[in-house]
Amino acid sequence: MSWLPELFDDHGAAPWVLVHSQQQFLCDELGALLPQAFWRSRGAASLLEVPLGQWRGERVLLVELDAPDHSLGQWQAVRQLMFSATGDEFSLYRYATQIGLWARQHRFCGSCGAPTQLLGYERGAHCPHCRLTQYPRLSPSIITLITRGDEVLLGRAPHFPPGMYSTLAGFVEPGESLEACLKREVREEVGVELGATRYLASQNWPMPHSLMVGFFAEYASGEIRVQEEELEDARWFALDQLPHLPPRQTISRYLIDTYLLERGRLVEPVLPG
Repeated sequence: MSWLPELFDDHGAAPWVLVHSQQQFLCDELGALLPQAFWRSRGAASLLEVPLGQWRGERVLLVELDAPDHSLGQWQAVRQLMFSATGDEFSLYRYATQIGLWARQHRFCGSCGAPTQLLGYERGAHCPHCRLTQYPRLSPSIITLITRGDEVLLGRAPHFPPGMYSTLAGFVEPGESLEACLKREVREEVGVELGATRYLASQNWPMPHSLMVGFFAEYASGEIRVQEEELEDARWFALDQLPHLPPRQTISRYLIDTYLLERGRLVEPVLPG
């Protein structure tokens, strides 16, 4: 899969389109990747169009709409597609979601307010008036599995599906290291102190433009005190009595499954793309 812009003047050169708005995609019975000829036949107006690059050797055009138009067909949220798509398909949807949001939010210069132009040689929105170029945004965040022997500390946010618990996460503040962010977020959300930490893996996450950096963290001290603004519950779970967990496309599940494997459980962690 090539994420170079692969820009081209004639939009007809792209056989495929992704039609996106507000973290949702227009879909048919096969998914969100639609033939461009089919899309053009609908005659709908787009807010902007952005060449994405190549997927499986063929060019893909991102069509961004002002709002989801349900008269065009069925729409699915990128979170829904996460559960049904294969790994490389979800990587495509994830990338398109972030590029669509960036292109929508940078149609005008953040410095002088003039209209921007998408560059033809790199992924940038350039202001011809003040010459500021704005690039796609990434917001680093930590995500950590807190361990205590054969127990793990998991939390539950109000928006989670019923019964699901997950690892703790939070955004990095200006001036913070990843390790400092990890310890601060855990202290704020559940009130415990951490000992040794270990980096494991990362995942790009399109809600809306995060780079999730995954750690193991050993419990050091303290009793759980839930930060009610962030979580509705947090507790220790024995490894043989785990609750409903996040799906296997997520780095949270990868952290949990990897720790289970390290503790002798027969699982196969799936490294998220």
